[in-house]
Amino acid sequence: MTAHTPARGQAVPAEAAPAKPTPTGNTPAASARSGLVRPFAAMGIVATVGQMQRAGRDTIAMCLGEPTQGAPSPVLARAAEVARDGTGLGYSPIFGIPELREAIASHYRDWYGLDIPPERIAVTTGSSGAFQTTFLTCFDAGDRVALARPGYGAYKNILAALGCEVVELACGPDEGFQPSVDLLASAHAEAPLKGLMLASPANPTGTMIGPEALGELVDWCRDNGVQVISDEIYHGISYIGTRGECALAHDDSAIVISSFSKYWGMTGWRLGWAILPEALVAPAQNVTGNLSLCAPVPAQHAAVAAFTAESYAECGAAVASFAGARDHVLGARADLGFGEMAPPDGAFYMYARVDDILDRAGLETAGQWCEQVLEATGVALAPGDDFDSVDGSRSVRLSLAVGADRTAEAIDRILDFMG
Repeated sequence: MTAHTPARGQAVPAEAAPAKPTPTGNTPAASARSGLVRPFAAMGIVATVGQMQRAGRDTIAMCLGEPTQGAPSPVLARAAEVARDGTGLGYSPIFGIPELREAIASHYRDWYGLDIPPERIAVTTGSSGAFQTTFLTCFDAGDRVALARPGYGAYKNILAALGCEVVELACGPDEGFQPSVDLLASAHAEAPLKGLMLASPANPTGTMIGPEALGELVDWCRDNGVQVISDEIYHGISYIGTRGECALAHDDSAIVISSFSKYWGMTGWRLGWAILPEALVAPAQNVTGNLSLCAPVPAQHAAVAAFTAESYAECGAAVASFAGARDHVLGARADLGFGEMAPPDGAFYMYARVDDILDRAGLETAGQWCEQVLEATGVALAPGDDFDSVDGSRSVRLSLAVGADRTAEAIDRILDFMG
């Protein structure tokens, strides 16, 4: 990153690649590429939470986006069946079993009114596998790919590891914490963009892009030869009366990525998918076949049951609990002393500045405050460093994925600690 702090809305250039270490003797040397991948701080917090739990502490982990309700009961039942009923659990076709791809296509007809040929659906090893496949398929080393800051850190880390130039668009409250056509045009004028990474609802902010704004972004990208990749993993988790707007409703050449991890609560099952333009199906299949062969097959068979009425009902109940958690945090916002906060339209995150809290406590960073909160209360929050390398040290992300009751308890603990 550059040494100065960019102005609001200014694109941030990629970090310079570290020098490749020189091996000495038999000492292994890591690649320069690996040096571009920053550690995921939230996972270190999770490790600390695990140690506290093993020591008998009651902890509330609001640092990860992992729904605590787990997979819907029809998925669990089908998983138990496939282990015993003779279902073939060897390699599947590269893009997944036909039954699951057809079920996903039916889901898009029901939710969005979109007719997606199953042949364009790639079942992947989580959304992470979808990001890797699509980035490798769409971009070459040196290509410029734009994304919002703050945003999910894995986007830029994967892109940087592949040699792409990451263009971070500083998106604050004036931009609704989402990219705008003006920001894109400014970055494109500096040097042509090859791709745009979108997320709605977004991690860590929970903000959503409305139909009109999404249409404007997609139209601009189509007119300027920029590939849109839309992360729609949190669709269905919304508090503003919409499941989320699908980018494919605006341009059939967009790439959509989603997953069973969030709405369906199936994080450890490692299943996601990508919907690809027809022209990219064969290249992406070649990439996936060499990268992972196929997604976990027992999980694929079980996931077909995620699209039953019973599964949807259980997921809807979980979303209602997230909504209750959101309301509790909003009600306590003033007492907590949270500053600038993204409008939490969807997902199960709330992202806020904590400058006043840090100043009163005589602390330099949100990470220090999160450490104090965890030690004193057992509540684990995520400092913003994972999501914003410029302003993240003064921000925190709260995950509502623990549900309404545990969120209420966590907020009470934090307020007791602060007061």
